[in-house]
Amino acid sequence: MTQFTSHPGEHEDVAPWRGALRPRAYALSNAVHQSLNGAWKFTLEPTATRTAATAGFQDPDFADGPWDTIPVPSSWVLQDGKYGRPAYQNIRYPFPVDPPLVPTENPTGLYRLAFDLPSDWPTRGKTILRFDGIESWAKVWLNGIELGTTSGSRLPTEFEAPVAAHNTLAVQVHQWSAGSYLEDQDQWWLPGIFRDVTLIHRPPNAVQDHFVHADYDHTDGSGTLLVECTPAGTVRVPELGIEVTTGEEVRMAVEPWSAEVPRLYAATLDTGPDGEVVPLKIGFRSVTIQDAQLKVNGRRILFRGVDRHEFHPETGRTLSLDTMRQDVVLMKAHNINAVRCAHYPPHPAFLGLCDEYGLWVIDEGDFETHGFEVVQWKGSPAAEDMWTANLVNRTERMFERDKNHPSVVVWSLGNEAGFGPNIGRMAAAIRARDARPIHYERDLLGQYVDIYSRMYASQELCARIGRAEEEASDEIEWMGHLLFSEAQLSDAALGAKRRAMPFILCEYAHAMGNGPGGLAEYQAVFHTHARTQGGFVWEWIDHGILQHSPDGRAYYAYGGDFGEVIHDGNFVCDGLLFPDRTPSPGLLEFKKVVEPVEMCARGGTLSILNRYDFADTSGLEFAWRLERDGQLVEGTLNVPPIGAGETGSAVLPDMKGPAEGEAVLTVSARLREAASWAEAGHEVAWAQVRTGALPSAAVDASASPAVQDGAIVLGPARFGLDGQLVQLGALRVAAGRLDIWRAPTDNDVCFESAWRAAGYDRMQHRTDSVEVTSTSVVVRTRVAAADTGRALRTVYTYTSDGVTLHVRVDVTPEGDFAAPLPRLGFLLGLPKEMDRVAWFGLGPGEAYPDSWRAQRLGSFETSIDAWQTHYVRPQENGNRTGVRRATLAGAGRAITIAGGFNLGVRRWTSNELAAARHTVDLGPGDTVWVNIDHAQNGLGTAACGPPPQEQFLLHAEKTSFAFSFTPTDQD
Repeated sequence: MTQFTSHPGEHEDVAPWRGALRPRAYALSNAVHQSLNGAWKFTLEPTATRTAATAGFQDPDFADGPWDTIPVPSSWVLQDGKYGRPAYQNIRYPFPVDPPLVPTENPTGLYRLAFDLPSDWPTRGKTILRFDGIESWAKVWLNGIELGTTSGSRLPTEFEAPVAAHNTLAVQVHQWSAGSYLEDQDQWWLPGIFRDVTLIHRPPNAVQDHFVHADYDHTDGSGTLLVECTPAGTVRVPELGIEVTTGEEVRMAVEPWSAEVPRLYAATLDTGPDGEVVPLKIGFRSVTIQDAQLKVNGRRILFRGVDRHEFHPETGRTLSLDTMRQDVVLMKAHNINAVRCAHYPPHPAFLGLCDEYGLWVIDEGDFETHGFEVVQWKGSPAAEDMWTANLVNRTERMFERDKNHPSVVVWSLGNEAGFGPNIGRMAAAIRARDARPIHYERDLLGQYVDIYSRMYASQELCARIGRAEEEASDEIEWMGHLLFSEAQLSDAALGAKRRAMPFILCEYAHAMGNGPGGLAEYQAVFHTHARTQGGFVWEWIDHGILQHSPDGRAYYAYGGDFGEVIHDGNFVCDGLLFPDRTPSPGLLEFKKVVEPVEMCARGGTLSILNRYDFADTSGLEFAWRLERDGQLVEGTLNVPPIGAGETGSAVLPDMKGPAEGEAVLTVSARLREAASWAEAGHEVAWAQVRTGALPSAAVDASASPAVQDGAIVLGPARFGLDGQLVQLGALRVAAGRLDIWRAPTDNDVCFESAWRAAGYDRMQHRTDSVEVTSTSVVVRTRVAAADTGRALRTVYTYTSDGVTLHVRVDVTPEGDFAAPLPRLGFLLGLPKEMDRVAWFGLGPGEAYPDSWRAQRLGSFETSIDAWQTHYVRPQENGNRTGVRRATLAGAGRAITIAGGFNLGVRRWTSNELAAARHTVDLGPGDTVWVNIDHAQNGLGTAACGPPPQEQFLLHAEKTSFAFSFTPTDQD
């Protein structure tokens, strides 16, 4: 009987690669190169074993005529469903956790490309083949010769390539491999050759590797330049008059590089005859840790950052240079100064843009094993020796590729990958080569890192850390208790070491759906405590994949929309940008909260605090505009340059005017001249000063109500005998009653189950009495849900002067309200013809109790359709706050609401909004629903982080509020 043993496939080997060249610095040069991007032949096998039809596909004479073509770079699951579908999981692996093995059902892409070598391709030297990114494991052949294998999806791999005049390149890519266990990042699984493929000639004396050391001494303004290179060459920096041999240190006066002033010096590295010329962009800067602070060029810096995955709604992780540039420009335009590469090294061109435009960068390794949490970290790669070579290899490939970027000020070993000795080995691999600080958030002990980092710590914990009063175990999630013993967490020596480290929030303010709330409160902590050096909002962009409904309407798909067995829903849509890169209200709020110039008025003087770390205000002009009674006056302020961290002042224009009404002075700090990322006049910061009294909703109760034709008539209003408001002027009213429900936001996850259990989404209204007096209609009601004894006793008091209806609402809770209310206000239903809204209040965008600072006081107008914020998953949106008056109009009719209130308008009910999964699930009805709210509950960031702080919770308590309706064009 014949016996045999089946062995795991190569793709299940934990070794990082075979046959690849040593990692080196990424650089363009004058060496001849040829892009191999374009249309490749492609077919997909369902398993890692080739069938008879594809056996020998690597041979040059293989008949691939029947095969499809696929663009390279791309992901095969994004090809209109022809080759499988995307899948999203946040934590859980989409395959059994049995490292390093993966399922037999392992989609395997086979790629072939026939190409000719250009006729002028040099014959001396050698040629290498470079892949910048393949998910997740690949074997490569050229002209039938196996070059090697590679894993490490977001990392480069180079092979020596024996090219000929006519060539056939073949690549076998497995979706799942041992490496997949190390790449459990919170994103879509998108297999394929998704980054560039390049053929590069290497002349005999080519640069094998180079390392640019460009230090800056802030005490005397000098820079020290040393360029290491194999082989030796010459470094020329014409602007500084430098021409030195590699390995030779030179010192001179320079201007430093920073994210605010990204000063780069053009240089060349030349290895002479039979060599190559590598252009360099040198930025002189120092990065140190002193006094529990991360300092660049001798100064504490504050990260106003975002976590950035690479994503495009149509091409996934395949990004064009234009898209990368768009990201950087948007960051700069919204006062963002830092980016954490989550959770892998980005396309190398992105870091070049960060150097050029100016962004602090935390460069992060391609390493996350969050799914091991499900098995309580049994077999965690951070702790198992069999993974050491792979993890160190990934760290070295990140470091060596990106070491020459001045924007990279911190190295991060990975993300949410447990803890163990391999973390220390990865850190040691970097420390052997470089002195920049090392970050890894899961090292809560501070054993191997230089920076203390946390995710989603509350504002209160951040303040405690700022005072160096924290413990490693503070607010630690349950997985942390599995990673560390109590003895480790309470180790006094490690505690002292950690408290001497700077603190950053590597993730905070989870920007999922409507939110985040509480940004200003975080920023106040960062400004108060020198040790707290800001953080990175999770995250930059919603990962919605563009799809179309059967009738052709566009929407964005998320987890579960592609038939995944396990998925995490719309948790992949948690960015400050919508998938099409439109800024969300959260990004506008972040821009305002982190603005680098802070202004406030004291009497007739404007105090200006420059919160830049390095730049003075000479590049800004301060313009003002005064709006009073419809009149507008504009001018500029005389503000001498204010140094970084210093305070200046300017005299404000006179705001005296009529006693009635409000006057609003807006001061805007804007670019004096165009920058690389914005036109002249771009607003960097703003502040407002207001004078005058707020308008009153009071109405002279001079009209008397009358009962006629089975109804109660009071001024412009008509009521049923049950006290229900049914008409305002000529406008039929579909509802007029207390409302406490809102379609839960993603951040309402901490409240939603309690809200629904309490029946907030199904409140019933009972009229207890209707009293008609000589001057008013008083309706007493009880608002409660079935199966509960709690209620809101609500009294509506209506008065009128014959033209305007005044509404007073008194609310008294009855029973126990354990959960805060979603909202508290008056719901009005108007005819669908009302299609426009004008208002005087905060705007132009939405705002909530803990997220309103991006909105300014003024007059605004829009359509009801444009009023909506189209979150990828529909939810409560569009609330305007601080509204003094608003007019809804359409079909020749209008109604004005006056008072002081929050305003929301939409063409669907809150329950319809809550039931929708995608924007295409919502359609206009026959009613425009208007929320006139006394208050709303805060937003917080509980989708992944803390709930709203106590001061932003809307507790049920005895409350009164009032407003008025004035209909016009009555029939």
